[in-house]
Amino acid sequence: MPFHPRNRHQGHYDFATLTARNPALKPHLKRNPSGEQTIDFANAEAVKELNRALLQTQYDLSTWNIPAGYLCPPVPGRADVIHAVADLLSTSHDGQLPPGQQLCGLDIGCGANLIYPLIGQAAYQWRFVACDIDRTALDNAQRILHANPDVLPAITLRQQTDPARAFSGIIHSDERFDFTLCNPPFHPDQGSAQAANQQKWQQLGKRSQRKDPGFNFAGQANELACPGGEAGFLQRLIADSQGFATQVFWFTTLVSKAANLPALRQQLEQHAAADLRVIDMAQGNKHSRLLAWTYLNKKQRRAWRRARWQAAE
Repeated sequence: MPFHPRNRHQGHYDFATLTARNPALKPHLKRNPSGEQTIDFANAEAVKELNRALLQTQYDLSTWNIPAGYLCPPVPGRADVIHAVADLLSTSHDGQLPPGQQLCGLDIGCGANLIYPLIGQAAYQWRFVACDIDRTALDNAQRILHANPDVLPAITLRQQTDPARAFSGIIHSDERFDFTLCNPPFHPDQGSAQAANQQKWQQLGKRSQRKDPGFNFAGQANELACPGGEAGFLQRLIADSQGFATQVFWFTTLVSKAANLPALRQQLEQHAAADLRVIDMAQGNKHSRLLAWTYLNKKQRRAWRRARWQAAE
């Protein structure tokens, strides 16, 4: 499945341009069996330098960095999520993208990388509140913002102090968000995360090269695992979302495991979600989906549009 038409990452990577902007990427270049330039995507440092180069060339960031061992998600795939959310918003706006500067999103678990807000701000001029439970991650996100003053006013950081909550303690009583984003932890514990990573390395043909391979996209324990794994996290997120039913237009989250969808659908139906959608997010061998729901009925959605979107046109 190709990338979204508005995704800036179409076709092959232009490594000449990328290494010119980020020379630290150059030592990681190699030739694939076809003789084309690439990197070792099982090398966390190579992936980080590629991400840095992409963010600098495609999104005009001055600089970007993350601490060692923190999650370094693939930029092109995360950009597709942003464009999928934009399309979702347009379905409630007569097929047109709502005015970007008036829209505000909430990123649940922004991590040290701050990928979603950085891409969303560059692509659509959206404003963001980005939250995480990890103080070190938020401190790094703040460094990214200070290093890129053009985006600093558009992104606000907040710390979630209760790991069992997503929206409670973050959304203020007088706030409205046009959408939320989340990339939940996949695994129920660190052991499961390590086992899954070992299997990935075997599929990449790396089994004999390293006794204890690291994660190619890295990740702290709280970024990779949580009680109940993805299913447990999303059940708690949905339960918490109901308390903010009139303050958010579209709640969204990635769901990596299709087997989790039936129970999540049932939970949302029990919580009286007015609309529920599943958007396919497949690229190459990676297959995920974006689950979106709203508690607003059609009348409430029209009122939201008049108050927040049409007034900005």
